[in-house]
Amino acid sequence: MVVLPSTAPAQTERTVAAPVVDSSWLRADTVAKTATFQLVAGLTGLNGALNFNGFRDGELTLTVPLGWTVVMLFRNHDGMLPHSAEVIPDTHPLPTGPVAPAFARAFTLRLEQGLASEQTDDLRFIADKGGSYLIFCGVPVYGAAGMWVRLAVSGSVARPSLAATPAGKP
Repeated sequence: MVVLPSTAPAQTERTVAAPVVDSSWLRADTVAKTATFQLVAGLTGLNGALNFNGFRDGELTLTVPLGWTVVMLFRNHDGMLPHSAEVIPDTHPLPTGPVAPAFARAFTLRLEQGLASEQTDDLRFIADKGGSYLIFCGVPVYGAAGMWVRLAVSGSVARPSLAATPAGKP
């Protein structure tokens, strides 16, 4: 009797579709110098729903002109977990909970407890300091677990924009 070696069936690598930037998330009023951004917590199941607009770990960057008013229309789409949002300085290591916001009124209500599923709140602030910031979930450990995207305030851009960016530490 001859025993032939058996081969295991080929393992197929499971691919996850890269998140896509939806242009409808951002509106710009160049006369009023206002950028309005739809910020959705837990939009997809990525990272256990610890994401903003389907992006995590800085994979999305909102860039706004220096001096513009920024309105973030926050909605918690996650059906199970509470979420919040605040704009914080670009810092490392990431905090494990809420910290002082980088701009006055750049945070949602119930920052540490989070808002329940489908609850909303608006962040409205003037981007009066240039630099790099994080849009960060203030519910303890969620932000540190990857629930953050980037905000860039620049004196060299004329219009706000949204772009996918490489993931990584702030």
